[in-house]
Parts: sequence; C-alpha cells; structure tokens
Amino acid sequence: MDFSDKSYFINRELSWLEFNQRVLDQAIDESNPLLERLKFLCIVSSNLDEFFEVRVAGLKQQKQTDSSEAGPDGMTATEVLAVVSERVRRMVDDQYRCWREQLQPQLEAQKLRFHTYPGVPKPEKKHFEAFFQKQIYPVLTPLAIDPSHPFPQLLNKSLNVIVELEGEDLNTDIAVVQVPRILPRVVPFSKQQDGDDYVFLGHIIQHHVASLFRGVRVKGAHLFRVTRNSNLYIDEEESHNLLHAIEAELRKVNRGAAVRLELEEDCPPHVVERLLEIFNIEAEDVFRIDGPLNFVRLMPLAIQIDRPDLRYKRFSSHTVVSLDAESDIFFHIRKGDILLHHPYDNFQTVVDFLAQAAEDPHVLAIKQTLYRTSSDSPLVQSLIDAAHNGKQVTVVIELKARFDEAANIKWARMMREAGVDVVYGVTGLKTHAKAMLVVRSEGDGIRRYAHLGTGNYHPSTAKIYTDLGLLTCREELTNELAEAFNCMTGVSKFPHMQELLVAPFNLFNEFRKLIDTEIEHAKAGRPSGITAKVNALVEEGMIEALYEASAAGVPIRLMVRGMCALRVGIPGVSENIEVRSIVGRFLEHSRIYRFENGGDSKIYLGSADLMPRNLFRRVETIFPVVSQGMKEHVDEILAWFWKDNVKAKVMQSDGTYKLRETSEPPFHAQDEFIAEAQRQRKKCAAAG
Repeated sequence: MDFSDKSYFINRELSWLEFNQRVLDQAIDESNPLLERLKFLCIVSSNLDEFFEVRVAGLKQQKQTDSSEAGPDGMTATEVLAVVSERVRRMVDDQYRCWREQLQPQLEAQKLRFHTYPGVPKPEKKHFEAFFQKQIYPVLTPLAIDPSHPFPQLLNKSLNVIVELEGEDLNTDIAVVQVPRILPRVVPFSKQQDGDDYVFLGHIIQHHVASLFRGVRVKGAHLFRVTRNSNLYIDEEESHNLLHAIEAELRKVNRGAAVRLELEEDCPPHVVERLLEIFNIEAEDVFRIDGPLNFVRLMPLAIQIDRPDLRYKRFSSHTVVSLDAESDIFFHIRKGDILLHHPYDNFQTVVDFLAQAAEDPHVLAIKQTLYRTSSDSPLVQSLIDAAHNGKQVTVVIELKARFDEAANIKWARMMREAGVDVVYGVTGLKTHAKAMLVVRSEGDGIRRYAHLGTGNYHPSTAKIYTDLGLLTCREELTNELAEAFNCMTGVSKFPHMQELLVAPFNLFNEFRKLIDTEIEHAKAGRPSGITAKVNALVEEGMIEALYEASAAGVPIRLMVRGMCALRVGIPGVSENIEVRSIVGRFLEHSRIYRFENGGDSKIYLGSADLMPRNLFRRVETIFPVVSQGMKEHVDEILAWFWKDNVKAKVMQSDGTYKLRETSEPPFHAQDEFIAEAQRQRKKCAAAG
C-alpha cells in the first residue's frame, strides 16, 4: 500500500499556525490568571515574528526562484504563502479582538490601565511632554527621505514613525523617526493613584514628533513595524573561521529583505503605497493593526507587575538528590540511575552535578554540548572553573542555534580564554544533543558519569519547560556516549552502538526497525503499541512508517505539542492513530518514545523530534530507560498526559484541534505533577 499520497499529509506551516492558535486559546481562556493570559498573548506575537522571519522568508525565496517543487502535501511555495496569509490574518484578528474585548477591559477592572494618548489626563500630559523633551527627544533622529537622504535600513522588528510633511522649498514630503530600542515601550504615569496607569512610548513620540521638524508642518504621523528575513546563509566549508563568519552574517540579518509590514489601522492608503514601494513588498504583506503594534514589548510588564493574585500560584520543585557534608552527587549516581522530570524536579541537581565535577580533585575531564543557555549561566561558569582547576574540558557549542548565535559566540570566547577546548561540532550539522560526560578517577580505575536530557542546559527555561534528564554511570551507556563525543570533536567514523541512538547516523534506521517490530508483533497477535511525546512530527518517512503500523493494527498514541503533518482518521491508513496536544502553564518540551515490544516495553528519551532537520541535519542523542522502576515512572508520566482532559486538545481529520469530550472528572496533568512534587517535598522534609 502506498502511504505517500499527498492527501495523507497536512501542510507543516498550517499545522504550525494551528499550534499558535492553541497558544492564543490560552490567552482567551478565562480560567487562566489574567497576567498569564497577557503573557500568552505576547508569546503569540513572538511566535509569529519568528514564523515570518524564518518560514515565510524561506517560502518567499522559493517563490522568487519560480520553484514548482511541492512538499509532501502537494503544495508549492506560492500556494502555501496564499493560505498562510489568509490564516495569519484570521489569527491576528482574533488576537487583537482578545486584547480589545477581553484583556484590556479586564486589566482595567483590576486597575491596570493602558491609555491612548488623547485619553491621558491633562496633568499627565504635561509630565509626558517634559519626559519627551528630557528623556526621548535627545535620542531621536529625524531621517528625511529625498535624493540626498535614501531611505534608512530600518532594523528588523523595529518600531518607527513615518511622518508626512508639507511646507515651502521642501525636497521631500516624508521622513522617518525610529523609536529607540533602548527605551521601555510602555511608560508609567508619574503619579499612580488607585492602580497602575501606562501609555505606549510610540504614542508619546507620535504625538510630539512635530518638534523634530521645526518650520515644517506635520500632516500626519503613523507607526509602522517591519519584519525582515533572518535566515543565516553560511557556507561552513568555505569559512576559514566559523565564529567570525557567523558574526558577520548576524550584522546583515537586521537588514535582510522585508517580509511583513505592520502598521496602524488608520494609516492612509497613499502612505502605505510609499512604504510598499520602499520595502519592495506586496499588499498581501501588509497587516493593518487595531491596537499595539508589538505585544512582545508588553512581556516585561506582564512579568514585573506585582500582582500574585493575577498569576499562577507559585510552587517549589522537588529536590531528588539531597546532598550533605558526607555525600556527593557521584555517590548517589553510583547507587542507581536518577531520573529527573523538570520543572517538577529541581534543575539545580544538574547544576550541582557539574559544579561538583568542576571542583572534585578526582575528576579528570568534562565534556559537554551546549545549544542554548542563560545569559548568566552557572553551568558555563563551572566549565570555566573546571579548566582553571586543571581539568581537561571540552565543549561542543552550537554557534548556529537560531536567535542565540550572539550569546553563544560570547560564551565560546569566554571559555576559550579560560582554557576550555571549544569545538563547533561536525561540519554541516547543528549539534542539538543534550549531553554531559564526566571522567573520574576512582579506587578501582576510571569511571564515567553522564547526564543526558531532552532539554537545553538552561536553568531559566528549566523552570518553565517540561523536560526529562538522566544521571547515570552505567558503563554500557557512558562508553557509547564517549564514542559519540569523539565523533563530534574529532575525525571518527560513527561506530556501531547497542544503546545510544545518534542522528544523523543511526537514529532514523533504528526508529524504523522499532516500528517494524511493532508491526510484526501486531500481525502475530502479540501486544503492540507506540506512544510518543514530541514537539513536532513532520518527517515524511516517519509518518509513512506510522501509517504502515496503524494499517497493520498497531495502536498509536501521539502527543505532539506543535506541528503535526500526520493526518488522523484516514480509513485503512490512520484509524489506529490518535493525536493530542497540550499547551499550558509549562511548555511541553520532553521527547519520549515508547514501544510495547510484545509486552517487554522499550522506552527512549532524548533531544530529537521527528523532523527532517532532527533526523538528518543535526547531531541528536536518544537514550534508553532500562531500569524497571524508571520505566514505570515514565509510563506514569505518559499516562497522566494522556488522561489530561483540561488542557489536552484532540486533532481532527482536517488538522484542527478540539478539547476532549469526556464525562470523566477534570484532570490537569501539569497541575497533578505540581501536586505530586509538593507531596514528595513534604515526604522528604518529614524524613529529615
């Protein structure tokens, strides 16, 4: 049977937009705390920015080359752009309706008020006039647009004011003023009475912009924002110094080709036409906005406002490994593998593991991958400390981690200066694996300790992303991880491995074998089944393999947070597949793969989603869970996610998602994990 029919696949861009709609649904959902809903609204805008910078930009490039190449769903770039434009417009309309009709009035009811400039009281207008003159005016630069002053290369995602001018002896009738990024986009009133009042910086500048054009009449001033192509174009084989090449490319990104223009709803058509001509874009790339042009700028305020009553209730994560003066982390790992489920289990355990390794006189070497980390990362500091302490420290850092390139370049330089061997990975591949290896001298020889995970070494996101990690010194696994590091840092052919699955070397083929085994079990009448929890499922070969398994009678449960190109409900093809998605307080980020295997289940965790880039263009690590206790723990995690009937949405055959319809009592998986973490904390405290 042919499982590659184009009608069997959902377009990946439309599937991603359905995911972002589920994020928007959280902003609309009045059961969520008000400031959390505002944060979800900001996330929707941030996601759309990246979608245009990367995905839409790529589609436009395909269209410009007259490429007729179609994806698995049969759609060309031109066709995808048309349907994406229509879908995004509906989403943006829903987003701003949510702001105008729900969030803004409800925030006002909680005495958190956002004013348009005409609605600012007279005493505050005097304050903002003085504020403009003292704090804003000195950093503004009016930029005339005439033969002597070509249109400026406005930065990517920058907010700007286009100003219409008239007067005698003018060489031009328009000018541009950039809104400085260094200033906060939301400005508080000078005197807060009975609540908090704010006005947007852009509106202050818009109102006072005439002071920049003395002797000239300002006919109009209109806010706009431009989004540019942010893809990096680097030929690694031609680059003598990858770090310098990426730095040079980053300087170009802020001035890439325009792909979207957002402007105020009342901006006159003739001004829009001028902007279209200037940016060389089409009318279909213009989004007229009835509200703030960039909700992302509200995120700091949504985080900083001191209103715990309008946020999720705080909780304290469980510390799985309690250290004291008489024990160290290595002692606990030798007693048995340790499974961590973040953020319910404290990420500090991982931080402590590396910190102890850096200081331990018995540790000889440390090897680690770094894809993303925090701006004040204690992990990087531990790696630097380890090098200062004379240990052999090697870090495989991914300089091309999207939107973290500049931060990773900074870390790479700092670590190299400290004596860390910094490697940029395998040429042509991104290093996305999450792995750490510690080599320690002990009484009976050398022992390796490892941490392998599904998420980044990022203490901040570990508090808001759900991920799984394993601490182990099991020789079979740590030996293979050492070989994997040799492949990443040296010149080695990938060896045969029994346990570790590493993309792009053996992961796809091993997953295919595991699926084929489930098909054999189903045909023989033995227990079979596949359960996977991933961020995305779009790789054509994996989807076809799952269709084949479903057609053979293998029951398949898929929890896919984001994009899913697989289509459910196709007779004879995907009748045995159900897809659910959970978007909630925490970003579901863990990757779990479970195969029933005739009743002797196999469970894998790791860094790879089922996408072409993960399977074929990145170095990824997938590792097994072998102890019975841990397998039962992972089974419980999967069962709780599948039981969720509060946040879980079920994919329909058309690719849309609906809340589960059930008569069961409400079950919110993330809340249940929090409650269990609290129970474990109390249990440990009671045990002393």
